[in-house]
Amino acid sequence: MGLEDLLSAESVIPNLKARCKREAIEMIAERAAPIVGAPADVIRETLLAREQLGSTGVGKGVAIPHGKLEGLSRVFGLLARLETPIDFDAVDDQPVDLIFVLLAPANATAAHLKALARVSRLMRDEEARAALRGADTAEALFAIAVDAGRPHAA
Repeated sequence: MGLEDLLSAESVIPNLKARCKREAIEMIAERAAPIVGAPADVIRETLLAREQLGSTGVGKGVAIPHGKLEGLSRVFGLLARLETPIDFDAVDDQPVDLIFVLLAPANATAAHLKALARVSRLMRDEEARAALRGADTAEALFAIAVDAGRPHAA
């Protein structure tokens, strides 16, 4: 499973204008709803419930909110680059400007974990993060994420 299986240019938000974690999640849920075929409020509540367990702000300006939803046919990813970094209660206490949301079918444990591992590898890559931060269109962000997320990318 490559990032091209999770992500589309339509599911990339190049300049999200959010003032806080909750607002960012709400805006991403609105964007995700027609893409994944689930109500925005269900997506929002799923992601916020996961945040209650512990922040998905993994450090270095990155957050990977994720959750499982009934009725999804596969794992979906959404990538947002924030116009201004926000507090996300990240493990390193640094503000977040890159958010990669994963939404998986309720019964997709292995696929969900594989997708999380793939996204984590991408977001740990310093060059990939720098390239994502420098991109200004959904198409560019998508291309960078897919290319950098390939198993044999340099």
